[in-house]
Amino acid sequence: MFGRRSAPPAAPENRPVKPAAAVAAPETPEPGAAAPVARATELDERLSDIKVSIFNDLIDSVDPGELSKLDAAQVREEISDIVAEIISMRNLVLSAVEQQEVIADICNDVLGLGPLEPLIARDDIADIMVNGADRVYIETEGRMELTDIRFRDNAQLMNICQRIVTAVGRRVDEASPICDARLADGSRVNVIAPPLALDGPTLTIRKFKRDKLTLDKLVEFGSISPAGARVLQVIGHCRVNILVSGGTGSGKTTLLNCLTRYIDRDERIITCEDAAELQLQQPHVVRLETRPPNLEGVGQITMRDLVRNCLRMRPERIIVGEVRGPEAFDLLQAMNTGHDGSMGTIHANTPRDALSRVENMVAMGGYNLPVKAVREQISSAVNVIVQASRLRDGSRKITHITEVIGMEGDVITLQDLFLFDFQGEDSTGRIIGRHRATGIRPAFWDRARYFGLDGDLAEALAESDG
Repeated sequence: MFGRRSAPPAAPENRPVKPAAAVAAPETPEPGAAAPVARATELDERLSDIKVSIFNDLIDSVDPGELSKLDAAQVREEISDIVAEIISMRNLVLSAVEQQEVIADICNDVLGLGPLEPLIARDDIADIMVNGADRVYIETEGRMELTDIRFRDNAQLMNICQRIVTAVGRRVDEASPICDARLADGSRVNVIAPPLALDGPTLTIRKFKRDKLTLDKLVEFGSISPAGARVLQVIGHCRVNILVSGGTGSGKTTLLNCLTRYIDRDERIITCEDAAELQLQQPHVVRLETRPPNLEGVGQITMRDLVRNCLRMRPERIIVGEVRGPEAFDLLQAMNTGHDGSMGTIHANTPRDALSRVENMVAMGGYNLPVKAVREQISSAVNVIVQASRLRDGSRKITHITEVIGMEGDVITLQDLFLFDFQGEDSTGRIIGRHRATGIRPAFWDRARYFGLDGDLAEALAESDG
């Protein structure tokens, strides 16, 4: 059969094969007895041993060079046939359900993410957190829960991690134990391996939903009011420079994706990211991604290198996935030199904190500028800060739409256009609150009028969701 190195090895006479009795239906246990649990554990261990044995035989039977010429569906079919033959030649006693489970698990090991494949297939999971081989957590509907997913050992988990990062040209090992990467669907991945991770490799996956979120969906979820969503649409359309601020897991990247939907299709957009995860719908998009150093410690391309270079690429909008270092200064320069409508995300708890963080990042670049000069750069570059927050009940809200007005003395002045008012919580612990417009006329009103959106803006600011 195509892709094989040789026929599967024959079963040696001295290889033990557990009899069918090992998986026969258990006798009715006495009250309080733990026999079903013990038998279930014995069955799990037996299947695990069989999978390891078949996997080793499979590696000896296939030719990776030939398999690499096939597409994923053909490879899965080929491996399924070989595994079925190995089971038959080994005289392994498996039910039809067990055989399908073994074949599916081995195919996932070879082609996918092993035990994580069922979790990847679920669209209700936001995060997958693997803390070593035997503890896998997920976040769903804002709540953390421990799953029954297990890896055979830390070696299997490390192989999965290396497969993920190798696919995007990166590496993770003892010499380079921290790595950011992404899956084929754009899901964000972080790996930290021993010796830094003491209990085995730690893998964190921020999953992307198959159905891309929109502002309308955020309104359905209660993350923003309809009026607030209309204001954000106007902001996205009329080339306002935006910072999306928020804590870890607050939905910054999702919100940035939503805002980019309102960019005109004929604009040239350049994105700069550590791991490419933005999903822009426009046709004229150039995506750039940072690169870590190679084995010799050279060849690194930083976010600052990307932002500086994209200024030479005739961009109309520059979008930085996350502003976290000296590239903040270069982004401010871009916003101040004709690249209106540029966007980025930043880790901060309030709009005021976001500006302070930008100020500190500029200082990280080694620029010996007076504080007032830096703040003037920030106030003239950034027009709007959209604050996202993850509340204690797990829900995500847009808590502020805040405008940067200018300077008063040495202080950057802000004004809130929309706020989320916390009102309490219900009997189930869910946060109760309401979004409201402050009634303040935005400083970008004339810009909205230029784009013919002042009517929409006026209606949105006049609305109230009660």
